[in-house]
Amino acid sequence: MTAEILLLSLLFLFAIDTPIAIAIGVASVLGILVQGSFPLMMVVQRMFGGTDSFPLMAVPLFMFAGVLMEAGGISRRIIDFANALVGWLPGGLAAVTIVSAMFFAGISGSAAADAAAVGTILIPAMKRSGYASDFAAAVQASGGSIGVIIPPSIPMIIFGFLTGASIGQLFAAGILPGILIGFSLIGVSSFISIRHGYAATTAFEIGEIWRTFKRALLALGAPIIILGGILFGIFTATESAAVAVVYALVVGLFIYRQIRVRDLAALFREGAVTSAIVMFIIATASVFSWIAAIENIPTQLAGALLGMTKNPVILLLLINLVLLIAGTFVETTASLILLVPMITAMLPSLGINMVHLGAIVVTNLAIGMLTPPMGICLIVSCSISGDSLGAISKRILPFLAVLILDLLLITFFSPLTMWLARAVAK
Repeated sequence: MTAEILLLSLLFLFAIDTPIAIAIGVASVLGILVQGSFPLMMVVQRMFGGTDSFPLMAVPLFMFAGVLMEAGGISRRIIDFANALVGWLPGGLAAVTIVSAMFFAGISGSAAADAAAVGTILIPAMKRSGYASDFAAAVQASGGSIGVIIPPSIPMIIFGFLTGASIGQLFAAGILPGILIGFSLIGVSSFISIRHGYAATTAFEIGEIWRTFKRALLALGAPIIILGGILFGIFTATESAAVAVVYALVVGLFIYRQIRVRDLAALFREGAVTSAIVMFIIATASVFSWIAAIENIPTQLAGALLGMTKNPVILLLLINLVLLIAGTFVETTASLILLVPMITAMLPSLGINMVHLGAIVVTNLAIGMLTPPMGICLIVSCSISGDSLGAISKRILPFLAVLILDLLLITFFSPLTMWLARAVAK
């Protein structure tokens, strides 16, 4: 009975558009009341326990680093370098948007931050250059989804926290899939741009690439320091997040001088608010996953899927389908905490490594950021471009098709994820 109340109340609250954290929290409280064996004080204890984790400290720190880097002028320099690199392609600004998103993904760890930082500059620029507004927004949304695949990645940190998988290896596992997805999206945008006559923005010049690279060197230094420090064992993911904050602060305040001391209070407040939203979801989802575990829900759901087939290929396809559907309706952090226990219960039957599974899960949820109604990248791009969610949803379909093909390659060709991950382990 408790399991049914827990799941049905959660679905009902999602259906009436209750905020994610509130919906999960209310469903958890109802589950505890129906279960009847625990006092409501357990809600507070589990919320605190669910967020009292050293690895999770990386989440607000990376978010704050993204805020500082956006305010510190790093976005503009990265975009200029991306323009020199790929602006000569058909639909040059569309390619620049995706490459800029790839670079910024190595800084922020958040798809929403990625989409906002790059989109506020490039969506208006594309519109001024004659690109259809909804196409510009769709390109930015699809590029923004790379923000959680190329490390540092907040969903990968949460997956590592939930499963005990090495966050450094998870980060390494996301590098090649992120590059594959970026190049695939550039291919789609260039093909569409040729059909619609969207021209290049610049000629290919080695001198301009070198000039913009030198100007962007400090901006590009952030992902090099973050990833290099983690992959070479100099510091943990959490420590790298703290290093990223200090680096962004020093560059923005003293080198680029785009951040003033009087701006810091507002920037701290922005970082605190965005972090609090994610951490509140993690806290309430921790209560939900605790009561679900007591009721053995993850094992039952895993058993239901295993009862359908023992074939690992079909199981992986089913898991991808479940994750894609979940990403459409449930926020990424909540999806991780609610579904990862069920998926990891099937790990022995899947015959894959936990790190490989983490890359599959995060890629699925990244695609979910492009599907309404919960597609955060779509929502951010809508708010910038002024287009309706429906209009952008139609434009995003070619990008979604290519992303799903990439997902299948990531799922069934393990060297794509595990080659670098195993190198880090050594």
